[in-house]
Amino acid sequence: MEIHLPSVPLMKIFSYLDAYSLLQAAQVNKDWNELASSDVLWRRLCQKRWLFCDMVTLQLLGTETWKEFFVSRTWQEHAKSRAIREDFIYKEIPAEYGVRAHPCYISGRGLTRNGQGRPVVCMVTSVNRISTWDIQEGVLTWVSPVQQVGIKLLTTLPEMHIAVTVDIQSTIKLWDCQNSEALATSNLESPCKLLKAVFTKDGPMVLIGDISGNLYIFRIPDLHLISKLKVFQCSINQLNCSPQKKWIFLNRKHPHILPKVFYMSSLLRTSEFSAPVSTILKFSLCQRAFWTPRMEDRITLMSIRRTQKITKFITFDMKLKEIQNKMTVKEQFVASFSVPDDMGRPKWFGVSGKDVIVCSTGSSLLLFNIKGVYLQTIMYYTDWILRLWMDPIYVIVTFNNGSLVVYAWEERCQQLNGCYQLQSRRRLPQQSFINKTLCDDMSIIRVMTTHSIPSFLMAYILTSDL
Repeated sequence: MEIHLPSVPLMKIFSYLDAYSLLQAAQVNKDWNELASSDVLWRRLCQKRWLFCDMVTLQLLGTETWKEFFVSRTWQEHAKSRAIREDFIYKEIPAEYGVRAHPCYISGRGLTRNGQGRPVVCMVTSVNRISTWDIQEGVLTWVSPVQQVGIKLLTTLPEMHIAVTVDIQSTIKLWDCQNSEALATSNLESPCKLLKAVFTKDGPMVLIGDISGNLYIFRIPDLHLISKLKVFQCSINQLNCSPQKKWIFLNRKHPHILPKVFYMSSLLRTSEFSAPVSTILKFSLCQRAFWTPRMEDRITLMSIRRTQKITKFITFDMKLKEIQNKMTVKEQFVASFSVPDDMGRPKWFGVSGKDVIVCSTGSSLLLFNIKGVYLQTIMYYTDWILRLWMDPIYVIVTFNNGSLVVYAWEERCQQLNGCYQLQSRRRLPQQSFINKTLCDDMSIIRVMTTHSIPSFLMAYILTSDL
């Protein structure tokens, strides 16, 4: 005999489910199917997973329901896990004069269900100009005029097809990568150390850290200065934003300087806050930090104490509270552990959406949960890991011989599933170095630099409509 629960408490129960569980609930009967397909539930899941869903309509997304969009967008994100090596084509794009190319995607995520969408990258192609490239065709699509001063840093905001540069005289320029002249310019008082463009709930912003320890936030598209804050007495050398841009992590790699986390809204809406809202993370010698994907308030830090031969990981949750009309933030300790020295010394690391830490130690990958429970080892024996790239779905490992391996996180467990290996298509020169790896839904790009020949960008592009 079927038991019919009232729709209101049933909707409340469904609101706690993830997408996989909602899809299962929809198979029970017609009533459950109707409730589990509710736009209210699926929009909430979309907003939690993708920031831009807060600011768009279904008409702009091109779907009739939020459930349809969630399924379609998730299908798109997992395209590479359905691929095989033969589904990729290989392209090379030179970076003129041997300058580091600073490549950044300026296109959207890429592949769509009808096969449309092309990956486009923006990069420094010489000391004093930037260009955009359709990497699927391997053709130049736009180039800026020659600049009088060399470009030092480049970042992009793919949501708006905008690039931001800083030159060696600390001049910031905003480009739409279509016109010959910059949309806006501004200047810094001290040389720029870090540059990042982000899309926040208050709009698009440019974040800059300088060598004097200042954090600047400029508004896009006019580069109006929103706020300037003295964070450290010396240079900032780490700047990471949480997945939905609620928090900013700032660090100076120094044994006597502790990392700080700021509440983004307190820096953007200065008239609403008497002072920036921040907390200090009590964790010295922090080398790297990684926000847990799709868990907005959780961050994991890694420290390396070389004299003691200890690598330590620690995880905090940020807790925002309002006390007597004043907003405060406090870090809450979640877990910590040390990696045994006989397992190697981690260099690169990242965290999955299920609180799994993956780190590289020379020629192996190690997986732990955030409490230090050992989960998995993947050995490569003769190959040495150069880079580790991660997002909520994939882990890409780049090796010293130019090859790479693509892994996907298992949806229902804490393991990595190997997808395929992509070999280097050319013999890499001696003393060459792959200094950057990036990925979108349909491509993987890397930059190789060497002293003997100009740098070049190596791209693998997924061509099949999977």
